Amino acid sequence: MARPGLEVADVFRRYGEAYRQRHDASLSAEQLRVMTAIELCRTAALGGHVEQCDKCRHQRICYNSCRNRHCPKCQSMARAQWLEERQSEILAVPYFHLVFTLPPPIAAIAYQNKQRVYNILFQATSETLRTIAADPRHLGAEIGFFAVLHTWGQNLVHHPHLHVVAAGGGLSFDGTRWISCRPNFFLSVRVLSKLFRALFLKYLERAFDAGELQFFSSLESLRAKSAFLRYLVPVRKTKWVVYAKGPPLDGNGPEDVLRYAARYIHRVAISNNRLLDIDNDKVRFRWKDYRNNNQHKTMELAAEEFILLHVLPEGFRRVRYYGFLANCHRDHKLARCRQLLQCPAPDHTCEQKMDYRDRYEELTGKSLRTCPACQKGHMLVVEVFEPGQQPTATATRDQCSRPPPFTDTS
Repeated sequence: MARPGLEVADVFRRYGEAYRQRHDASLSAEQLRVMTAIELCRTAALGGHVEQCDKCRHQRICYNSCRNRHCPKCQSMARAQWLEERQSEILAVPYFHLVFTLPPPIAAIAYQNKQRVYNILFQATSETLRTIAADPRHLGAEIGFFAVLHTWGQNLVHHPHLHVVAAGGGLSFDGTRWISCRPNFFLSVRVLSKLFRALFLKYLERAFDAGELQFFSSLESLRAKSAFLRYLVPVRKTKWVVYAKGPPLDGNGPEDVLRYAARYIHRVAISNNRLLDIDNDKVRFRWKDYRNNNQHKTMELAAEEFILLHVLPEGFRRVRYYGFLANCHRDHKLARCRQLLQCPAPDHTCEQKMDYRDRYEELTGKSLRTCPACQKGHMLVVEVFEPGQQPTATATRDQCSRPPPFTDTS
C-alpha cells in the first residue's frame, strides 16, 4: 500500500543533492532549474499565505507553487484551461486518435538528441498526415489536428511517440466544401507508416549531415557517417508503428481523448499516486502493462535513474497544432468549417478577470474556498508571508494549497 503523502518531490529532496554533485558537469541550466523547482514546490521557501474559516476558525497554511511544467503538482488549472479551449473547437464530425511511434534504435538516438529528434518527429508526422490527406486518392482536403509528445511508457522506459487527435474530414482547398472521410476510416495506416518512416529518416540524415546530432557512450561509433548509415539499414526495412482508432474514441467521443491528452500535457512521466516506496536509493511504483491485459505491476528504479528521466529541452513545445487548427489561421478556418457543417459557434462570453480560486472552481468544479473541516464556512486569507519566512499563525499545512496562475500550455 502506498505510503500516505508520498511525492515525486520526496525523491528529489532525498537524492537530488547527491545527484547534482555526481553529475554537475553534465547537467544543463534547465535541468537544474527543474530539480530546484520540484524540491521547493509548496514549501516555505516559496512563501505563501494562511487561510482561516469564517465559521469554525479552522486554519491552514497554503504554500506557493513552483509553476514549473515538469512538476506533477502544478498544472491542474493549466490543464483544465487547455481542455476547455480544445473542447470549444470540437466540430460535429467524427474524431480519430492516431499514434506515431519511433522504433527503439531511433529512440536511442532521440534520448541523446532530444530537441532535434523530437522536432523531426513532429515534422515528419505532420507532413505525413497533411500529404496523405491532401491526396485526392485518400481524402483530398486540408485536415485539422493537434499532436502531443509523450516520451515515456507506463514503466518509465524511454518511448517517444506522438498522440494525434484529428477531425474526420477537412476543408476543400478552395474553401467551398467540407469533405468527410469514410465512415469509421480516416487514412490508411499502411500508407501513413511508409511515408512517416521515409520522411523521418530523410530529416534525420539531413540533421546528421548538418552536424546537429551528437553521440555518446554506446552510440559513440555513430559519429562516423558510414557507421550511422549502417545503423539505419535495419530500421529502413522494418514496419514503423502507426496506430489509428476511430469513433467512438476510447469510449464515448472526442472529449475522452482530449481528457486523456490533457493529463500528459501538464505533468511529468509519473504522478504522485503511482509511487509506492522510496528506500535504499530505490523508487518503487505501480505501472499498467497494456500488453498483458492491462495488469497492474510494480517496478523498481534506482533513484538516480528516476531523477530527470524525462525533462524536456528548455522552451520545447510539447503540443502543436496543424492544418485548419494551426495558430495563425485557426479562428478564421474553424469559423468556415462550422459554417459549412452548419454547426453553432461556441458561446464566447466576455471573460472578466477573476480571483484564481473562482477560476479554478469554474474550470474544475472543485472549490478552494470551502472549509475542509466544517464544509460550511469559507476560507479567508488572514496572513501572507514572503519566500523563506514562516507564518506566525499556528495552522496545518494544506497539501492542496494554492494552484499556480495560468501557465504556458506548450
